[in-house]
Amino acid sequence: MTALPSYTVDVRRLDEFSALDLYAMLKMRVDVFVVEQTCPYPELDGNDSDCLHLRLVDGEDLLACARLWRPTQNHLPRIGRVAVSPNHRGKRLGDALMREAITECEKAYPGEAIEISAQAHLQKFYGSFGFERTSEEYLEDGIPHVDMVRPPAA
Repeated sequence: MTALPSYTVDVRRLDEFSALDLYAMLKMRVDVFVVEQTCPYPELDGNDSDCLHLRLVDGEDLLACARLWRPTQNHLPRIGRVAVSPNHRGKRLGDALMREAITECEKAYPGEAIEISAQAHLQKFYGSFGFERTSEEYLEDGIPHVDMVRPPAA
């Protein structure tokens, strides 16, 4: 098995990014969610400024990223836009990214459950982090999804 690469966790608000770092993150998300998954949808959806952005970086190299939503009247804290760079797949970075995202949500919102809208084929992956399916399957941008919730940490 490939060893997990070294990485630094970087969590910040959208307005704290340099233009180059923001470009790299948004480009990776478009490359993964729009191009690779052949899913034309508005990746730049107007919600990034309301979220924290977690990145795993190795120097200047962006390895993976996720978007962390604060709780709202209608939602628990949420993890979304979970993406690993195509250049760094197969290195268990998805596991590292989810562990770090859960840790950041628990730090920011202690005692709160965490929700995700998961691509249906990734239920087992998210289930390994304690997420449980809470909805029927539905289509989001033409891709089957399910809602999942991770109970609050004990």
